Amino acid sequence: MNRIESAFVNAPVFMPYFPVGYPNLPISIDVMEALAKNGADLMEVGLPFSDPLADGKIIQQATQVALQNGVTTRQGLEAVAELRRRGVQIPLILMGYYNPILAYGLKKFVQDAQTAGADAFIIPDLPPEEAEEFSTALEGTSLPQITMLAPTTPPERMERLARHAQGFIYLVSVTGVTGTREGLAAGLDALVARVREHASVPVCVGFGIASPEQAKAVGALADGVIVGSACVREVGGAGNPAQAAEGFASRFAAALRRG
Repeated sequence: MNRIESAFVNAPVFMPYFPVGYPNLPISIDVMEALAKNGADLMEVGLPFSDPLADGKIIQQATQVALQNGVTTRQGLEAVAELRRRGVQIPLILMGYYNPILAYGLKKFVQDAQTAGADAFIIPDLPPEEAEEFSTALEGTSLPQITMLAPTTPPERMERLARHAQGFIYLVSVTGVTGTREGLAAGLDALVARVREHASVPVCVGFGIASPEQAKAVGALADGVIVGSACVREVGGAGNPAQAAEGFASRFAAALRRG
């Protein structure tokens, strides 16, 4: 099994998101190491971009700080390599937007990501129907582009994409952008069941999960829980972000294990 497959042996999994370079580059790497070593089963490593259309205010502000710090796509890949040097073994999923990847060079980006130790890619603004060039760059590697589905995905398209998904499916729980919400989306159980009917890979739910209690509820429905805005808000704004990351990961992981 590869790292992603191995991670889901103990589903439901906890997958936090954190952007490289927030509140600065060294601290962000310390934070991701702390998340990985205190309960995260997989992790989204955020590559900052000036127009993160899928993200809400919390992540937008954090990635803007990272850009002001001068963080580049190359430094994002170097952060992954540094995490591997520090002994981080969990899957590291690069989450970024297409323009910086295109500017970097698709084939070179994929090769450098693989060399650094990345396991997959999430690119919110690159739908599968427009991903032919990126798919070509992925040929000869074992790194998948993660399929994203949403409540607004038409049934026929949902079925087709779910059947061909690799790694895992990122199921957006609500319409709109990322951000914490007070409750879970109505009909989430039916949505997860609908996707699972056609998928041969695990289904992870993200967008709006703000507390360990919410994570536990989602974990009862899905194979994984993705937590972004809550992690960035609580950890990045703490006096000691790495220490805050330890507690954050421990609480969410414990909630899912109890579930």
